[in-house]
Amino acid sequence: MRAVVQRVLRSSVTVEHKITGSIEKGLMVLVGVEDDDELADVTYIADKITGLRIFEDKEEKMNLSVKDIGGDILAVSQFTLFGDCRKGKRPSFIKAARPEKANMLYRALIDACKACGVHVEEGVFQADMLVHIENDGPVTVLLDSKKLF
Repeated sequence: MRAVVQRVLRSSVTVEHKITGSIEKGLMVLVGVEDDDELADVTYIADKITGLRIFEDKEEKMNLSVKDIGGDILAVSQFTLFGDCRKGKRPSFIKAARPEKANMLYRALIDACKACGVHVEEGVFQADMLVHIENDGPVTVLLDSKKLF
């Protein structure tokens, strides 16, 4: 499982001219599910997302997590995070999970983040989405459950 985590001042997702998810200060998280991902990958990524200390404390050091600041998460499924561009010019998505599995693990990630005490808004799985991201910093962190060491 991969996640692109961005510290944001605000972020929203619009589908068919309707806002489906919107947050103020918090984290915008693009989530990709790999074909061999399991619940252990979900647990790892949820723990990392909710515990990442990328918000500034009183001394302006990145010492606080989204939980510490009472921030929110906007989660958006993004199968293209598993696009392989090593050969040719068109990405291959062979490593991305099939929609049924991807949606199940994406939903499990949302539930796991909520269980950590963070409010989560979301996009619409498999929809054509317009994503507004007002990155704060900018701060962007890449997480991958398969790259533990």
